[in-house]
Amino acid sequence: MLIKMNPASLSVRLEESFTRAALRSYLAEFISTFVFVFAAIGSAMSSRKLMPDATSDPSSLLVVAVANAFALSSAVYIAAGISGGHVNPAVTFGLMVGGHISIPTAMLYCISQMLGATVACLFLRVTIVGQEVPTHAIAEEMTGFGASVVEGVMTFALVYTVYAAGDPRRGPMGSIGPLSIGLIEGANVLAAAPFSGGSMNPAASFGSALVGGGTFKNQAVYWVGPLIGSAVAGLLYQNLAFPPLESASSQARV
Repeated sequence: MLIKMNPASLSVRLEESFTRAALRSYLAEFISTFVFVFAAIGSAMSSRKLMPDATSDPSSLLVVAVANAFALSSAVYIAAGISGGHVNPAVTFGLMVGGHISIPTAMLYCISQMLGATVACLFLRVTIVGQEVPTHAIAEEMTGFGASVVEGVMTFALVYTVYAAGDPRRGPMGSIGPLSIGLIEGANVLAAAPFSGGSMNPAASFGSALVGGGTFKNQAVYWVGPLIGSAVAGLLYQNLAFPPLESASSQARV
């Protein structure tokens, strides 16, 4: 049986997606994603500048991982009180699956994040003339399917951490929440960046691919894997690991 959506409910959701508070959220996502991608992609460009063979130098991996961790922690912190500090379409998708954000608002969040990532990469390309903007790529020994699975697992860990950090039952997020999100980002980059690229962020992969040569080879790896991983994280945390507490009325009937 087909379920028909209430037109009134849809119109209300659309109106809520264009309120003053919602517009501020989109701007916050744009700025925070710009900040993150600028630091994350910029750190890769810096390591190439300082290290002649950055691809085989372990210290370059450490530099990029630390930059990702610090940048994501800061980006989440500056936007958390306005938009929730998603900074990533996969995070937005995972929260949408869990019912924390409506579909129209989630779509506008993703557009804002993709614009922020693209502008950050474009800024790097225009200002740093001597280098090309690096793109996420999979290793020769990896298949597209394997890389997608790796990206999915890493994004699962990231979104699961986002759920745990923002769970009101654990108390206010404060500053430890963004820090924990940044730490899992950095750990994932250390674990798998040489194999799958260590993206976990479709917006960052899209922006760097668009500006850094316009090639979208294996771009599906950085969308399919992270979106599936984020959806599984949202469903698992919300329904199995830490389901919502029973209401007082249901507890009274027990």
